[in-house]
Amino acid sequence: MVEIELDGKKIEVLEGSMVMHAAEKAGTFIPHFCYHKKLSIAANCRMCLVDVEKAPKPMPACATPVTQGMVVRTQSDKASKAQKSVMEFLLINHPLDCPICDQGGECQLQDLAVGYGGSASRYQEEKRVVFHKDVGPLISMQEMSRCIHCTRCVRFGQEIAGVMELGMTHRGEHSEIESFVGTTVDSELSGNMIDICPVGALTSKPFRYQARTWELSRRKSISPHDATGANLIMQVKNHQVLRVVPLENEAINECWIADRDRFSYEALSSADRLKTPMIKQAGVWSEVDWQTALNFIAHGLKDIKASHGAQSIGSLIGPSSTLEELYLASDLTRAFGSQNVDSRLRAADFTHEGHVNWLGTSIASLSQMQRVLVIGSNIRKDQPLLAQRIRQASKVGAKVLSINNFAPDWAMPVHQAVNAPSKDWGHTLAVLCAEIAKLTQAALPNELKNFVSSQDDASISSIAASLTDVQGNKCILLGNAFAHHPNASALLSMVNWIAQTTACSFGFLGESANTVGAQYAGARPALNSQGLNTQQMLTPGALKAALLINLEPEFDCANPLQAVNALTQMDLVVSLSPFKTNLEFSDVLLPIAPFSETPGTFVNTEGVSQTFHAVVRPLADTRPAWKVLRVLANVLDLPGFDFESIEDLRHKMQASLPSIDSVLSNQSKAVIDLTASEVTPCVSASYQLDGLVRRSASLQMTADARMGR
Repeated sequence: MVEIELDGKKIEVLEGSMVMHAAEKAGTFIPHFCYHKKLSIAANCRMCLVDVEKAPKPMPACATPVTQGMVVRTQSDKASKAQKSVMEFLLINHPLDCPICDQGGECQLQDLAVGYGGSASRYQEEKRVVFHKDVGPLISMQEMSRCIHCTRCVRFGQEIAGVMELGMTHRGEHSEIESFVGTTVDSELSGNMIDICPVGALTSKPFRYQARTWELSRRKSISPHDATGANLIMQVKNHQVLRVVPLENEAINECWIADRDRFSYEALSSADRLKTPMIKQAGVWSEVDWQTALNFIAHGLKDIKASHGAQSIGSLIGPSSTLEELYLASDLTRAFGSQNVDSRLRAADFTHEGHVNWLGTSIASLSQMQRVLVIGSNIRKDQPLLAQRIRQASKVGAKVLSINNFAPDWAMPVHQAVNAPSKDWGHTLAVLCAEIAKLTQAALPNELKNFVSSQDDASISSIAASLTDVQGNKCILLGNAFAHHPNASALLSMVNWIAQTTACSFGFLGESANTVGAQYAGARPALNSQGLNTQQMLTPGALKAALLINLEPEFDCANPLQAVNALTQMDLVVSLSPFKTNLEFSDVLLPIAPFSETPGTFVNTEGVSQTFHAVVRPLADTRPAWKVLRVLANVLDLPGFDFESIEDLRHKMQASLPSIDSVLSNQSKAVIDLTASEVTPCVSASYQLDGLVRRSASLQMTADARMGR
């Protein structure tokens, strides 16, 4: 530790820290633009100049290392004069367009100009003009004359997103921030550049000129897309979500969010929203009131139960539903006498039902890993925020390893990759087991001994050596292609053996906001219950009636054609959705609230339960799904559904469900079967993951959406 004096106060900081870090620890504000706690030090704005005793001139606080006994003054005449001179310099060419700037009201330059700027400019020359750039559908660079060349956006691309998509060209007053040779900014994390821009040079293209910042109400929420559970601030005007920005949570998303978290809000106001219940009779859709729709459903379900039995009825629930919706839909179905409940919509192997697909470690720990083996995932697109953490670990020596059916482009160094068709992953993992057994002298499972005797692969040997050559933090991360593999159970057993033998943690990256929550809520057939899983329910002729909740089979199921065919043959299909969808095969559409219009809970891939509130009131006749399911249970005369609030529902859940920790401890006991399967795992592209991202106009115009990544 080093002790310095800062504005008359003694401060102890770590050796190697900068004066800026000491000021942060002391709670002393030093004006700055280019400094950001998550980015490298550039020291190019010079706004943080301070007075350091015995130094011949003011020094930049962000780039001046502390030394024992250093005396620093942040508010002396020398420091104040230097800071005001820098502010005058920054404002020479800055356009006077604050009244129309989207950054107005939350602009660092605007705020600091009040304290450090003059009341008039000494310069009469014409201000420079920088031509606008088109870098895609998400980021607006229409007013680059505002840019102060802090290079935060450039450093973010290089250091956090892993792709240098912006750079500074020319010199002096001709300097400009621009993309390379007219290309667009395509990173899945690109929207964070908008947040870290200290002026109005980079702004949100979908939000452009929609509202002033002081008109917006700010409400906390949780991302409904991938399994990270990123914390959000939803900004609302007139009961409409107009902008989404990150809420800092160091343990989960730090201060970043993915682009689909940021821009999917456009779907909440899309023309595709379902606003009132609808019933199809004789092939014609008509709008009805809630009571009519619920009575129609109850009458149909009771008739089908009487004629074909309760087991002819099933519920399929999208894993992006809230924990309360998942639990209540499962409870209602079972109370009606059916065990046919599932949320594993894209799965092809259901034999490892005892295993809970969670991360197996904390999200924050990924930043400290020394070895990371990713199997069956395009982690950069599937889980951008988790990939970002692994990228940071790779910068300090972590080796990233891959077993996939493609050559990874994860914007980070990949030490070793094995590219094999998914049908060969069983063979690949068997060889990996054998190589690890050689290095560790561990006993191989009997099923693998004969098979691996003639196998030899240098890439697999390299992965085995990497997993066994250190004793530190190591993990194996299993992606969507692994989870949905037709032989997932056998693969999981081999991964389990590898993890135990090499002292690695292992777990699933997770697909949707409540992939873990769905397992916790019991949204799958209970063990030994004879309940049908998704694949069985969507076999033509298996069911007579189905409840579909937050589900579009043509996008969300492993076999879309078979799913639609099976649903078309049923006597009654009820779709609960925020959107007009499933019109081809549904008999009733019930408008339920998306995550922004209902309270709920998401359990992320780490197993952390996060509760959120509605940020706007439900649109038109839309109702929260938990209320719809509760009233439907009452109309069906089912006991135990008489709660009046979501808090009452949560008390019921708490009393009936085991602890989340006990659920996460379950492990698979599947037998290793090396039979190859020709079926390709069902994996959704990043911007086709759920109904919200599919209906975000801006996201659908991105390069990733066009290329199906």
